[in-house]
Amino acid sequence: MTLLNQPPVEAALLQIARKKGMDTGRDRLAEMSPQCGFGELGTCCRTCYMGPCRIDPFGDGPKTGICGITPDAMVARNLLRETVGGAASHVGHARHVLLTLRDVLDGKAPYEIKGEAKVLSLAKVFGVPTDGREVKDVCRDLVDIALEDFGRQDELPNNWVSKRAPKGEQEMWANLGLMYSNPHNEIETAMHATSMGNDADPASLMMRVLKMSLIDGWTGLALCVDLQDMLFGVPEVSVTQAAVGVLDEKSVNVAAHGHNPVLSEKILEWAFKLEDEAIAAGADRINVVGVCCTGNELSMRHGVKLAAHNSQSELILMTGAVDAMVVDIQCIWPQLAQVAKCFDTAFITTDPMVRIPDARHMPFEPEHADETAREIVRAAIAAFGARKGKPVDIPQISTSAMAGFSVEAIVGVLAKLNAEDPIKPVIDNVANGNIHGFAGIVGCSSIRFRDGAMTEELVKNLIAQDVLVVTTGCTAHICAQAGLLTPEATERYAGPGLKAVLSVLGRAAGLGGALPPVWHMGACVDNSRIVDLLAAVADRLGVKIGQLPAVGSAPELVQEKAVSIGGSFLALGVSTHIAPAPRILGGPMVTKLLSEDLADVTGAVVHVELEAKRAADWMVEHISQKRAALGLS
Repeated sequence: MTLLNQPPVEAALLQIARKKGMDTGRDRLAEMSPQCGFGELGTCCRTCYMGPCRIDPFGDGPKTGICGITPDAMVARNLLRETVGGAASHVGHARHVLLTLRDVLDGKAPYEIKGEAKVLSLAKVFGVPTDGREVKDVCRDLVDIALEDFGRQDELPNNWVSKRAPKGEQEMWANLGLMYSNPHNEIETAMHATSMGNDADPASLMMRVLKMSLIDGWTGLALCVDLQDMLFGVPEVSVTQAAVGVLDEKSVNVAAHGHNPVLSEKILEWAFKLEDEAIAAGADRINVVGVCCTGNELSMRHGVKLAAHNSQSELILMTGAVDAMVVDIQCIWPQLAQVAKCFDTAFITTDPMVRIPDARHMPFEPEHADETAREIVRAAIAAFGARKGKPVDIPQISTSAMAGFSVEAIVGVLAKLNAEDPIKPVIDNVANGNIHGFAGIVGCSSIRFRDGAMTEELVKNLIAQDVLVVTTGCTAHICAQAGLLTPEATERYAGPGLKAVLSVLGRAAGLGGALPPVWHMGACVDNSRIVDLLAAVADRLGVKIGQLPAVGSAPELVQEKAVSIGGSFLALGVSTHIAPAPRILGGPMVTKLLSEDLADVTGAVVHVELEAKRAADWMVEHISQKRAALGLS
């Protein structure tokens, strides 16, 4: 892949790694290239011990597994297991926050309910009475409603999907047999169905993929975001900084990495409380920076600076300036502990599911959150004392970035133009073509695509064609580092129609300039905010979400979570671009189902394209088709 578009942050950090003789993910990828063709096609099965089986669907090799399983059934079964992995990650995250919120209400965990407005708005959705009641009592009822979903055996529809999801889509899902009750039961059933000697019908397996994706979307993403907003507050638009230059040689640099703000909120709190100890140790201050999705959470609510996306996590340790990297769950590279050892960085794991050799493990439990967070921050201060005076290599690269575009914040800006009908300005500008459509660019950062700046180029091509982009996860970090979350990006890259709209909105918001052309909506769980935004527009128009001029993209697919998130958008009828191809190409029927036939089921398709401009052009054409179906030119 060409290096002409290699992002400057990557280039600078890789130069440091080479200078220090450090092994990186790129080196490890090169050593194992070319990668296994059977694996990339999805025609490799390890479900039983007669195998592993490798099917060769396009050559002269075996055409079925030892048990007789077909290529389509094999790839569908593998895809379902990937989707289970993604859904389990998000549902587990949501359940952890739910139990923490329950402990807070019981006085067992030292947190406060900061999102009172969110509690009251959800109470309306779930029919919980509020008149004359304390917010905590209302919140307790909501917690009980959510807890019911994890224990029910009555097969009634899950509370969070039946009350939170749009009614039209629910009717479609019910007709397709996709509605669900207890998420844990469905995860168990999917794993059972994919064990040796069970479901071998690729069509049946693919419907299970859609059901599992719905579980991820509503009992994972939506529930998690609702709970976190109740506990920590609804994000508001703020300006921060992004890229490795946010590290400060003279400060205690604490990198919060992972996904769960139950940990990172306390790390930030104790960083403020212990700043005097850091100064006494010779530091200017304690500088908490964000890595991966927990960085997005902190940035959205507190303006914390964004140091790195996931594939840069080992590279920023090589600067020698990170005194502590504190991790919780998901996307934590095992290699990080080895790199940290080279620079006396305190690499601290906190969750029992994430035990890494050579890491320091400090169990973080909500009821002891203050004690553990204090110990973690003091470990960072001690590491700074050991580092003080040693040379560091911090590339002086950073850019401004706007974050905090929750649905509530967006509606607040729109209300300045039309308080009675905040969504109307959006609809009017879609109708007149100033906004051609919407694109959700989400997901991971992959070293397979970083040197070609896949995400940045895709986004630039979209906004140049008047497509408003919203983003989450590590893709949000990428866009921030590229300067795409700034008013200047609107002036530089946006098409004339989009530029005009964003200029009006920015002035209405009191910014004195345009809003950025890419809206940072949060971490990977915050993809539910994108759905809520689309649902509000669809409801105002009286159509289904799948009828909107909107499209999704995971331009640098890495995680199982991205597979399940993508499936949740397909279940809504929102077509999705993806790169690289999911591991299904060895199953012709499954490939055709996702790329063509799904349009007759939910109204959505998957499109694979590895080149940024061609991907953007397909997305714009798809949006144009949706506009035409609505009678828009």
